[in-house]
Amino acid sequence: MNVAEWIIVAILSITLLVFLIVGIVLLVKLIGLTKEAGKIVEEGQDIAKNANGVVSNVKGMTSIGGTVEMFVDNYVNPKIKEKMKNKKEAKDGSK
Repeated sequence: MNVAEWIIVAILSITLLVFLIVGIVLLVKLIGLTKEAGKIVEEGQDIAKNANGVVSNVKGMTSIGGTVEMFVDNYVNPKIKEKMKNKKEAKDGSK
């Protein structure tokens, strides 16, 4: 091989080595970033659950929220349970 060919091979080898090292470093950083993103998602879910609890507590304290909740508990839920019971009895009777 000529000297020029050796120089080109050396330059390409060094370039490949640099890109491999940079790629490995970036891959390690990306793995660490995904772990941090997972932690952030878990914290966000906890915050959302706590917010839902606060909303339900506030809803129960307001006059309209309490009235609606009482209406649903006393009138709507029993009717739904009654219809479900009727459907179950109709299925059992038809067998």
